[in-house]
Amino acid sequence: MSEDMSIESYLAKGGILSNPHNVPSRYRAELLKLMTSFVDSELAGAAGFADIINLGPGIKSRIAAAKIVLEKTDHADKVLKIMAEFGVDAERYANHHPWTSRLDREAAIGTQRVEQDMRLAVFNYPLTTWADAVVMNLLMGRAVGLQLEEFQTLSYQPLAETFRAIAPVEARHAELAEEGLVALVAETKATELQVSVDYWLPRVAASFGTADANRMDTLRSMGLRRSSPDEMRSRWEAEVKTVLTQIGLSAE
Repeated sequence: MSEDMSIESYLAKGGILSNPHNVPSRYRAELLKLMTSFVDSELAGAAGFADIINLGPGIKSRIAAAKIVLEKTDHADKVLKIMAEFGVDAERYANHHPWTSRLDREAAIGTQRVEQDMRLAVFNYPLTTWADAVVMNLLMGRAVGLQLEEFQTLSYQPLAETFRAIAPVEARHAELAEEGLVALVAETKATELQVSVDYWLPRVAASFGTADANRMDTLRSMGLRRSSPDEMRSRWEAEVKTVLTQIGLSAE
């Protein structure tokens, strides 16, 4: 960055930052919001999935589920360490919320929160059965994949590098869910699985959120976003439609 160029102009031209002490205040606020949402979602997701481990149909399934819980918690820890560099008390943070708390299964989509954390809306809803957990993990796993693809190009270099390390592990979670759903289709009535698909589709879709044009322009100029929520949701809808159709389920 040249001496006569502002940080804002530097970022708008594709520049990257690596020191928490050099970031503008608005940039810091948006970066912390992004990290907080990711950490809260990973911790809430891991807590919810932990409750379902012993419903797995066999030891291998339970080991895979336990590993997912471990890895999601580890991913939260990795991002929390970066948040700590911005002054966040990471130890207190991890113990601060009742991560297992959930709304009623039929609570209105995306309009309520169980606590004052920033988990994605989908993690406000409970899992009920092993099959239900597999369906949710597949649909959300595909959404996470798209989000992490976006996050790997963030202008804050330490966080982008962390997300690049996290991405292939999270991709494997989605692959395991797809393999598990294929197995379930062979063993379970497709109509029962379709009920879970129909339940989770709109809730995962809501996790992409909304953003007005002005805010998106600001985030893009900071190097914190490339795609709008609507663009990402459309890509996700196309992906899950293809995957579910191949398995024998509907995304309609």
